[in-house]
Amino acid sequence: MDQKAISVSQLSGYIKGIFDAEELLHNISVFGEISGLSILRGNAYFTLKDENALLSCVFFGVDDEKILKNGDLIVATGTPKYYVKGGKLNFNVVSVRPYGIGELFQRFMETKEKLEREGLFDQEFKKQIPENVKRIGVVSSEKGAVIRDIINVSSRRDKSIDIVLFPSRVQGEGAEKDVIAGIEFFNKKSNVDVIIVARGGGSFEDLMPFNSEELARAVFASEKPVVSAVGHETDFTIIDFVSDLRAPTPSAAAELVVAQKGQKVERVLSVFSKMSAILDRKMNLEYSTVSNLRKDLNNSIKTYLNGLVYGLEMKAQALEKLNPERVLERGYAKIERNLKNITSIKQIEVEDNLEIHLKDGKISAIVKGLEEK
Repeated sequence: MDQKAISVSQLSGYIKGIFDAEELLHNISVFGEISGLSILRGNAYFTLKDENALLSCVFFGVDDEKILKNGDLIVATGTPKYYVKGGKLNFNVVSVRPYGIGELFQRFMETKEKLEREGLFDQEFKKQIPENVKRIGVVSSEKGAVIRDIINVSSRRDKSIDIVLFPSRVQGEGAEKDVIAGIEFFNKKSNVDVIIVARGGGSFEDLMPFNSEELARAVFASEKPVVSAVGHETDFTIIDFVSDLRAPTPSAAAELVVAQKGQKVERVLSVFSKMSAILDRKMNLEYSTVSNLRKDLNNSIKTYLNGLVYGLEMKAQALEKLNPERVLERGYAKIERNLKNITSIKQIEVEDNLEIHLKDGKISAIVKGLEEK
């Protein structure tokens, strides 16, 4: 065994001794911004941060939980303690006082107020989410539970849904540029019906990329509807206000965007039922029109035929009056020679053979003499 080496316990004890013995570190005041706040059984656990460093803090026996809030800039008074078993340095806080609004939160409020004045949050600019979504573009990390939750919920509601992922950083410096690139990709190069921007929960600073003014303007300029699904239900970011729809969680975003397949079938059946009703009314109207036309046609034909019958009857009566037999019945006779009618004495010569027709027979005669008027 190396005689110069010391154990972990020895080193940890040495470090603890330094902190315990250094009077200048007792009851000191430190200012910074609160983040990652968690209060459990009256004890507060949080991080004090500035631009270059983080300090883990514990505040035992918090009397008023309202004095602590993520994003607030505070002055914390206490003593640093090194815990040997955990190998961790904590700043044990005994009192706090406000130092002013945290820089990150102040930046958030300034951006929010600026964009709100410009009208980027106005309801009139919100785009409707299509009823029959077939393809969803998701801007999120390719790792973690978020994309899996969206896929699982979407597939459960409708297995025909197509999901396209644009891998993006969702935390840290420059993450907003990845998200912007994803939104622009789905607007220009991918035929999606809606875009979901999603990430899980996190501290206020973790969600800062989604408070970017540049990202907010990219969402507002998107031609495709954008659904914001960032953080938990209690988290709010700038993108939530400018997006066309805000979902409390990524899973909820999938539920809001993807209709149940049964609902789609019901909508189709409803449309079919309405079309059938319209068609029935149309057919009934057409049938009524055809019936009336047929009735009018029958009446017209009947009137026309009655006119023809009347005309024929009148002509028949006229012809009947001209019937030679009717003339013979009135005492007149019809004279023929060689089957030709004789209407004048000039057509006859002596010794001609004539036939004289009466109403009840005919007489054959030979002309013996002629006498003109």
